[in-house]
Amino acid sequence: MRIEVAEMGIESLAAALEREHREIDDGIGAFTAEPSSEGRDRRPLTRAIRALRRHIYIEEEFLFPALYGAGLTAPVLVMLREHAQMWRTLAALEDEPDTGAALTLCRRLSVQLLHHNLKEEKVLYAEVDRIVPEPAAGRLRSFLGSGELPEGWVCLRART
Repeated sequence: MRIEVAEMGIESLAAALEREHREIDDGIGAFTAEPSSEGRDRRPLTRAIRALRRHIYIEEEFLFPALYGAGLTAPVLVMLREHAQMWRTLAALEDEPDTGAALTLCRRLSVQLLHHNLKEEKVLYAEVDRIVPEPAAGRLRSFLGSGELPEGWVCLRART
C-alpha cells in the first residue's frame, strides 16, 4: 500500500488511511467471494491480514499518541481494545487451514472492521490532518509509502 500523488499534491493522511481500509476490505472480499471452497486462493486474504497488521501498527505507533495527547483519550482507548480483538481474529485466521472455518472467521473480521472503521473514520480520522504535526505527519507519509511492519510487533492490547 502506498500514498498516491493526487493532482493537487499528496492526499491527506485521513484519505490515505481510509483508502487502506478499503484495500483491506477488498482483500478479504476477494477471498470470501470465491465461489468454490476447493482450491480457494488464500493469497488475497494473506495480503489483507498483512496489510491490516501493518495498518494497526501505523495507527498505534504514529497516530494514536498525537490523538491521545490532543484529548481524544476515550476514542483512542476504544480503538486499542478493538485492535486487540481483531489481532486475535487475525491470529486465528492465519492458523486455520480449514476453508469453512476461515470463512467464518472472515465474516467475524468483516463485522469487526465494519464497526471499527466507521468509528475510526468519523471520529479519529476527521482530526488526523489537523492534529498530527509536521514532522510526524511527514514520517507517517513516508511510512505509508514504503514502511514495513517490524518483525515481531504486536498491537498494544494483545501483548502478554
